[in-house]
Amino acid sequence: MLEKWLKESNYTVVFTGAGMSTESGLPDFRSSNNGLWRKKDPSQIASTKALNENVEEFIEFYKERVLGVKQYGPHKGHYILAKWEQDGLIKSIITQNVDGFHTEAGSKQVAQLHGTLQKFRCLNCNKEIDSEIFIKQKQYCECGGVLRPNVVLFGEMLPQDAFQMAYSEAEKADLFIVLGSSLSVTPANQFPIIAKQNGAKLVIVNMEPTELDMYADEVIHGRKIGELLEELDKKVSVEN
Repeated sequence: MLEKWLKESNYTVVFTGAGMSTESGLPDFRSSNNGLWRKKDPSQIASTKALNENVEEFIEFYKERVLGVKQYGPHKGHYILAKWEQDGLIKSIITQNVDGFHTEAGSKQVAQLHGTLQKFRCLNCNKEIDSEIFIKQKQYCECGGVLRPNVVLFGEMLPQDAFQMAYSEAEKADLFIVLGSSLSVTPANQFPIIAKQNGAKLVIVNMEPTELDMYADEVIHGRKIGELLEELDKKVSVEN
């Protein structure tokens, strides 16, 4: 059914979670076998409290995270979604991921709900820099302020511009496709419900069952996202 709905849809929105990134090789931030969890509790160190009270450990933690992300990159699924946007098959992407792989692959309309590790900003003057500069031993701004990642820390609200974009896109969708999210984190997991309440078909693609499977019009478990998108792409791509 997904192929048929994708062809017929006038406004398709894609929602991606950690499962999209793990196919690039990136460890799941919340995975029990992930080194970041084993060595430090992210809820303590990736927090506003740590930023204010334990700056050096905070900086080291995010240097490690940025270096981890830079070992990987977008996979074929990211590039297919970018192509689909260019072809008009999808309108936008809402993502919980902070790796920046969607924009790196070429997607333009992306609501990054939890921010991005690709950019850092100064706490004092708000100047923005690329993460490349941050990891090359420049953890403080020229003004002396601490540089922090443009991600949502524990204890912070979601960025309002990304949240409002996601809300608006979910309302407009007539097909809403979830790729690789357990849909267990609020408020992000409300967007599939908002889309469904506004008449959209809801498709959930995830390795494991999710809390919202009962609301979906189609559920696909146990499939690699990149392979599934590649199969669909051969069937629905717009002829040039």
